[in-house]
Amino acid sequence: MYAVEFQATVKNGTIHIPAEYRKKFRHRVKVILLAEESMGPTTNLIDQLLAKPLQLKDFRPLPREQIYVR
Repeated sequence: MYAVEFQATVKNGTIHIPAEYRKKFRHRVKVILLAEESMGPTTNLIDQLLAKPLQLKDFRPLPREQIYVR
């Protein structure tokens, strides 16, 4: 199997293969896409709750004695 690695920008669902590789990739190919991870906001539920805690009417935290019941 012949493999190359290059950076590309996806435009309208199309990836441009650089000219120097086009002759090698004329027929069927195996495609693996790796997207760069953004350092944007996380979708982690714990992070979301810490940033914006739920406000519940009549909420009372448990006393320490009830938390550590054996």
